[in-house]
This record gives sequence, structure tokens and C-alpha cells, in this order.
Amino acid sequence: MRLSVDTETRMLSVQGAQGTNDVALFSRDGFAILSELWLKVGWDQKYTYSFSWMGRPVIQLPEDMIRIQEVIYRVKPDVLIETGVAHGGSLMFYASLFKSMGRGRVVGVDIDIRPHNRQTIEAHELKPLITLIEGSSIAAETVASVREQVRPSDTVMVVLDSNHSRDHVLAELELYSPLVTSGSYLVATDGIMEFLGDVPRGNPDWKGNNPKTAAEQFARERPDFVLENPPFLFNEGNVDAPITHWPSAYLRKR
Repeated sequence: MRLSVDTETRMLSVQGAQGTNDVALFSRDGFAILSELWLKVGWDQKYTYSFSWMGRPVIQLPEDMIRIQEVIYRVKPDVLIETGVAHGGSLMFYASLFKSMGRGRVVGVDIDIRPHNRQTIEAHELKPLITLIEGSSIAAETVASVREQVRPSDTVMVVLDSNHSRDHVLAELELYSPLVTSGSYLVATDGIMEFLGDVPRGNPDWKGNNPKTAAEQFARERPDFVLENPPFLFNEGNVDAPITHWPSAYLRKR
């Protein structure tokens, strides 16, 4: 694709395989085109590696954090399970929401919780709301340990953010979906990988080998889950689609 921006005429010119398309710069379509490019350039430049939450690095796009906050406040889970801990910023984000809401706790799963990260997480003021489980997220003993953290009456939400290969995410979807309660969500993050094969830090293999492909396959095979973007809880603007690293991520249990 070849994109030209003319700020004087306020037009975008988009050249692709189907020819040239002129789009008003200050329009919903113009915003969508620029946002798609911004997401790709920002991902390659590691834009998301510049934020922290309550002292811990949180490697997420800020809009994705705000959107999932809306979901959490609406669903009000008693337990949120996250695979992939890294520095612990997402755990702190979810735990801080639960602290404010007066309910909820977080279970973080990672194949390798590095000692300095564990030490910092365990010393954090939000640690009483966080349980750490070390092990492969798809290992039987790890899943069993996670299940032990869930009471029969709990409302449960699951966020998958560990190994992003299609097969690994498919395995996680199958293993953790029984824990998700009706009306809650199973979230397969970072499906943007499908669109990053042509950026400098990308990999052409990601076209089919990504969480988005896994979530879409899971939704086709599981009638008890529906793939849908959560609705905007507030919107007085002209944009009605998220600017996200998590396309096709939210699987709602019917």
C-alpha cells in the first residue's frame, strides 16, 4: 500500500492492488487508515514499552487497558486469571481495579517468574490481591493449581497473554474456557501480530500463527462462546471501533 497525506487539501490518497482511493483526512475512514499505520509503526518502535502502572512496567497499549477496565467494571469478576506475568504491571492494574471496587483478586501464571520480578511483586502493597503460579500455562499441574484458586460461586474472567503462537493459544483457550462463567470473557490478547509480518521487527509467519487466528478458530468450534468486541459504554464521538493490539480477542461465554 502507498499512502499520501495532503494536509492542505485535507485528503488521503491510498494506492493498493485495487487502484487508488481518495479519503477525506478528517473523517472516520481517514482516522481508521492513519490509526492502522500508527499501530504498526508504534508496535515496531516498542511504544508500549514506555508505560508503568503503580511502579511496575505494563507492556500494553493504553487504550486496551481502558477498554478492558470497562469490561471488568461491568462483569465484576471475583477472579481474573492472567497467563503471562512479565514485570507484573498488568497484575497491578487489575488488582488496583479490584481494590477500588472492593471485590476481586488476580491469579498470575508464567512459565518463568524471574526472581527480581517476583520479589518486587511480592513486596507491593497490592500483593494481598495477587496469587502467583509458576509453570507452563498449558501444563496439567499448572491448570490444576489455577483451578484450586477458584471457588464454585466465583465469577471468573481469563486473559491470555503468554506464548502468542496459534497452537499455544488454542491450547490455553481449551484449558481455561471451562473456568469462565456465563456472561464473562476469555480474552486472547495481541492478535495484532497477524498484521505485523511486514514491519522490521515482524515475522511473515505471524500471518497465520497468532492469537487472533486461534480465537477465531475457537469461536467457530465452540457455540458456547461468541467472538465480539465489548460495546463502548460511553461514546459521543464518531469513532465506533477500538484502536487496539487485541483484534478478535474477546470471547464472551453465552
